[in-house]
Amino acid sequence: MEPVTHFLTGACLARTGLNRRAAYTTLAMTLAAEAPDLDTLWSVDGPVAGFQHHRGWTHTFLGIPFEAALVVGLIWLLHRWRVRRGYPTLAPVRWGMLWLFSVIALLSHIFLDWTNNYGVRPFFPFNAHWYAGSFVFIFEPVLFAILLVALIAPALFGLVGSEVGARRQPFRGRGWAIGGLIAMLALWGWRASEHSKAIDLATAGDYDGAQVRRVFASPEPINPYRWHVIAELPTAFQLGVAETLSGTLTTTPDDLLYKPPTTIATLPAKRSWLGEVYLDWSSWPMVTDIGPDGDGFTEVTFRDLRFMYDTPFMRGRTMPPLGGIVYLDADRRIKIMEMNGRPQH
Repeated sequence: MEPVTHFLTGACLARTGLNRRAAYTTLAMTLAAEAPDLDTLWSVDGPVAGFQHHRGWTHTFLGIPFEAALVVGLIWLLHRWRVRRGYPTLAPVRWGMLWLFSVIALLSHIFLDWTNNYGVRPFFPFNAHWYAGSFVFIFEPVLFAILLVALIAPALFGLVGSEVGARRQPFRGRGWAIGGLIAMLALWGWRASEHSKAIDLATAGDYDGAQVRRVFASPEPINPYRWHVIAELPTAFQLGVAETLSGTLTTTPDDLLYKPPTTIATLPAKRSWLGEVYLDWSSWPMVTDIGPDGDGFTEVTFRDLRFMYDTPFMRGRTMPPLGGIVYLDADRRIKIMEMNGRPQH
């Protein structure tokens, strides 16, 4: 998921009543809920390095205890600073409990990331398999609105209460936070059910008699009844749209993508740093030999079919995200590697 949804989830978890148990709980859980994405700092070494380490060890069960300790350590420094200046706390400081709450928020990050189609490897390094629920878009406006309302509504009602002289509650918003999290679970259940129906529609589709080897369904934001599906056939991939409300599957000849052949250029490209990282992650790769460019380099592109569809937030057919390019010279040596238009130096 995108960062703000993670922050909102951590804050809602804290406001379910955990913030009454230990000081700094809301701060700790809000920060911990987004802490695994610190791995994006690897991108300073280039896009391939950033791609290799994104959703790496910081998104694993093995890394969670250490990340929780880091979050609590930062809050301990803040606490010492506040003590020296005489600031009060509304709840007792319980560092062990704060660490446990941070672990819960970190687990929420892995779980939210699992719901989209990028995936996570929570058991790495013992199990390098990528797991993806693929039933929630990376930014889901409905989920965002649910969590935002759950956090803002208590403050708005508090303003109304202050106007009529009502006594201010030190820990308000518990019911809203619990309701928001229940609504999030209900949304996930709804979407997971529709995702299963989309898979069934793709599996039962008519592909001119061609055998279906496997299928996949990617989510559409907002609309839980519209899914972008892939069916792997012996020689091609058929893209389409599954409408689970009407039970229809729509495909067109333009969405039939033939499997690109293996060439003397794609072989070294797959063995490049970018190629190995990409193929380790991608479950629906398209590796295509484009041929020589204007500078005489052979261009090999890496795309993932799971992201080759259009939404209000993404133009995946014309500019698919998470794409890479390897350029080779006449001796088939790697000269340039790019991801999303950024070269790896």
